[in-house]
Amino acid sequence: MKFLLKLASAIDALTERIGKAAIWLVLVVVLISAGNALMRYTINYSSNALLEIQWYLFGAIFFSCAGYALLHNAHVRIDLIAGRFSRRTQTWIDIFGLVFFLLPMAIVVLVLSWPVFMQAYMTGEMSNSAGGLIVWPARLLVPAGFFLLILQAISELIKRAGFLKGLCPDPIDLDKPSAEEELVAAIKARKDEAQEGGVR
Repeated sequence: MKFLLKLASAIDALTERIGKAAIWLVLVVVLISAGNALMRYTINYSSNALLEIQWYLFGAIFFSCAGYALLHNAHVRIDLIAGRFSRRTQTWIDIFGLVFFLLPMAIVVLVLSWPVFMQAYMTGEMSNSAGGLIVWPARLLVPAGFFLLILQAISELIKRAGFLKGLCPDPIDLDKPSAEEELVAAIKARKDEAQEGGVR
């Protein structure tokens, strides 16, 4: 079990790195979108390639961050019933959901999307739009994203099993503040510091 917990920790570290890297893609998408709009309205120039690269990058953000969302418990949870149970019971519910819903779905999508990517790669499929991009990188995002999601789901299973055996803390720390709450606290702390500096 210790080896499995180390494996889960390594998967978590990989997912964290990929998620933090994907944050920069948001900035890239904004810059491309703004640049494309600026060119369209100032010099009357537009490019299908620039439009498509935005879609590719949106896809990269979505697929690369699916595992990151799972790691940080940022996906939607409807706890009308499960929220009334103990943490151990909720952990068993999570394990059931991971084993019988998330993992089978992700594996099926991975298996079915791989041949689509391979066909696009082997044929050099291009966009139907004039001046568009080659298609296979976008097709690769689907199996790659679901592979990362499968890895993170395995990590979550290991951590939940470890929690049930008393070998690691609860993987879902309900008392831990959300990213939004941390941001609000950081802004408030900065504001308080600025006010104290002004008083001096």
